[in-house]
Amino acid sequence: MRFASHINRLVAALLLAMSLALALPVASVLAGPPTPAKGRGEACVAPTDWMRRNHMSVLKHQRDDTVHEGLRTKQFSLKGCIDCHSVKGGDGKAVTVADPKHFCRTCHDYAAVRVDCFECHASRPGEAGKSAGVIAPGAEYADAAHGADIHGSDAAALSAYLKEAGR
Repeated sequence: MRFASHINRLVAALLLAMSLALALPVASVLAGPPTPAKGRGEACVAPTDWMRRNHMSVLKHQRDDTVHEGLRTKQFSLKGCIDCHSVKGGDGKAVTVADPKHFCRTCHDYAAVRVDCFECHASRPGEAGKSAGVIAPGAEYADAAHGADIHGSDAAALSAYLKEAGR
C-alpha cells in the first residue's frame, strides 16, 4: 500500500513537471516573434535578414581576426553594434545586458540563447568592458615606436586581467 502511494506521488509530480515544461514554450510562441529596437543609422552594415541569420558567425570571425591577427575593422565590430543598437532606459541612459530591453537580449531571450559576449565586453556605449586596456600581441612594439607608454595603464590593466583569470 505504501509503495503504491509513492508511485502515485511520483506520477503526479512527473505529470506536473511535464505540463509546466510544455506550457512555457507555448507562452513564448503565443507572444509572437521579438521586435528589437531599430539602430540609429540609416542602414545596418548588412541587410537585416542576413544579420539575423549570420551575426554570430560574423562576430566570431571578427573576434578571431582581432585576437589572433590584431586586425580591427569597423564593419562587424561588436563595439559598432553596441554603439548603433543601444536602447535607452527610463533614466535616459543606455541599458546594460542585465536589462531585458537590451537589443541583444530581445531575440536571445526569445530563442533561449545565452549571450556571453558581455562577460568581457561592455554592453553599452562608452563603458569599458573587462577586456578594455588589454594589449594585442605585438601592439606594444608598435606603440613603443610611436612613443606611447606601454608600461602605464595598459600594462596594469593586463596584469589585473591575468590575476582575475588566475594566470
